[in-house]
Amino acid sequence: MLTDVKGIQVGHAQNYEAGTGCTVILCKDGAVAGVDVRGGAPGTRETDLLSPENLIEKVHAIYLGGGSAFGLDGASGVMHFLEENKIGFDVGVTKVPIVPAAVIFDLNVGDYRIRPDFKMGYEACLNAKSVDNASGNVGAGTGATVGKYLGDEFSMKGGLGTYSIRIGDLVVAALVVVNCLGDVVDPATGEILAGALNEGKTGFANTIETIKKGFMSQNIFSGNTTIGVVATNALLSKAHAKKVASMAHNGYARAIRPVHTMADGDTIFCLSLGEVKADVSIVGVLAAEVVAKAIVNAVKSAEPLYGKMAYKSFAIS
Repeated sequence: MLTDVKGIQVGHAQNYEAGTGCTVILCKDGAVAGVDVRGGAPGTRETDLLSPENLIEKVHAIYLGGGSAFGLDGASGVMHFLEENKIGFDVGVTKVPIVPAAVIFDLNVGDYRIRPDFKMGYEACLNAKSVDNASGNVGAGTGATVGKYLGDEFSMKGGLGTYSIRIGDLVVAALVVVNCLGDVVDPATGEILAGALNEGKTGFANTIETIKKGFMSQNIFSGNTTIGVVATNALLSKAHAKKVASMAHNGYARAIRPVHTMADGDTIFCLSLGEVKADVSIVGVLAAEVVAKAIVNAVKSAEPLYGKMAYKSFAIS
């Protein structure tokens, strides 16, 4: 889980009736951060600040939310919480918390009029814990769905997942909100775990094979995006954190098919906390591994909800 990295706290808040929520990753002492945005339809905030040539060296939280662009409002609640606690970049008159953010599209689930807002972002901070293993229909994963190439009617429940690897003193962990256009597969076997259902909803249509047959979806904009955070206790520069975020996208490619389309807003943040010396390439390789495992954890943990079948719908039957 992401909180296996010392200095990280994770909190969630959600509205199950509305079908949306948010997740906050707090690093109150600051963390060197990088980001890589690959999808064609991202909803993000403060990502330019993370470019290695720009001023700010550390962030104080990452906000992940539902609600599409509306949901970015929740990051303001996170900033308020941190300012109250005197955490942020010192500008003399106050401290300005640095809170990069990314959101998923979940307006087609529950009540689209209710989205993560200032209050929900603040609540997620109040709920933050140093040990958090929540997964599935929680936080930003509450309204997440997957497999939408054939339209929302044939999609399945996605969710939030987490996973970590420890090798000696080095820890690399990931938290991912899975809300993709494509199918989610087991990287070890290629088996589809959740995705676009066939016409009878007895199995999977297989999105890649459907595309190869020449079917052109008219519902491709039904709402997608996979967003996540990789955290490590490795000592990384901003440039190296960006490189790890870039390599971590390989985990998306292993577990989501197709991925990084124009209808996805796929984004990964990387946080570096700690002083463990490690080769950046090794950290990147492990980042891709934990991201893929977190994606699998997300769909395997999700419960059927909002009329959507889940991995467990087939696993139980």
